[in-house]
Amino acid sequence: MRRLAGLLVVPLLLLSTAACGDDKASDSASKNGFPAITAGAKFGEKPTLAKGEGDPPKKLKTEVISEGDGAKLKNGDAAEVNYLGQAWDSTKPFDNSFDRKQPFGLVLGAGMVIPGWEQGLVGQKVGSRVQLVIPPDLAYGEQGQGQDIKPNATLVFVVDVVSGESVPKSPKGSAVAQDNIDLPKVGAETDGKAPKVTIPKSDPPKKLVSNYIIESDGEAVKDSDTVVVNYEAYLWKGAKKFDSTYETGKVASFPLTQITVKGLKAGLVGKKVGSRVLLVIPPDQGFGDQAQQTIPANSTLVWSVDILTKM
Repeated sequence: MRRLAGLLVVPLLLLSTAACGDDKASDSASKNGFPAITAGAKFGEKPTLAKGEGDPPKKLKTEVISEGDGAKLKNGDAAEVNYLGQAWDSTKPFDNSFDRKQPFGLVLGAGMVIPGWEQGLVGQKVGSRVQLVIPPDLAYGEQGQGQDIKPNATLVFVVDVVSGESVPKSPKGSAVAQDNIDLPKVGAETDGKAPKVTIPKSDPPKKLVSNYIIESDGEAVKDSDTVVVNYEAYLWKGAKKFDSTYETGKVASFPLTQITVKGLKAGLVGKKVGSRVLLVIPPDQGFGDQAQQTIPANSTLVWSVDILTKM
């Protein structure tokens, strides 16, 4: 199943993401074949990068500018990073999170970002600043990306690993009674498998429904959080499934500030991390009168969402 294109407004990095710095760090990067960090070389500072010299490398290159003392990232971990990226043959960044004043959240190994990031960040310690030089075959290849990244571009990133933690496999908490016969029923198993969702043949509700199926004692989700979720998503009409993280085997990361589906954001804010939630989203809080891939216009949407962790 293809992930919905209209769900998020995403940074360029995603697949469908000045004070003077430390001269020693800049010199080290330059000598090892990396474009020099010309300002803001310390962790947490917005860097500037020199243009790459000569032909770019054909393979992924990784340089630890400064090493943190946190745990090493591994596949399956949820991480938050700040980053700046530019092309090898340019001095103008095409994207950075420092200006947005909010770290970028991702789950390693979930296919959320370009392969060069997936490979280059595994094994890096939380608190580290890392420089990556990513060849086209591990970036955007022959297609490029919009007007900012040309076809066959080699990309250079400076990445600060702000946080990292393991993602639970399933929700954990107490099952909540599902007494309303006019609402979908969702399985409360916690075996890591997709829960069964049964949708009644009656008319859907006109207002947003956000009910616990499993309620944890975790922290409440705020509208500024990025949540890591597993979900099953259906059309009310015909009970047709249109999306599922369980079928892809990869969790999803939802930065709530970038969610474009009003009902999805409203239904998750205030719910507790570690819970399973039933959302019934009416058309005016979903995609409205605009069809979206396999979703007809004016559709009521049904989601079972496991809020695994937040960043």
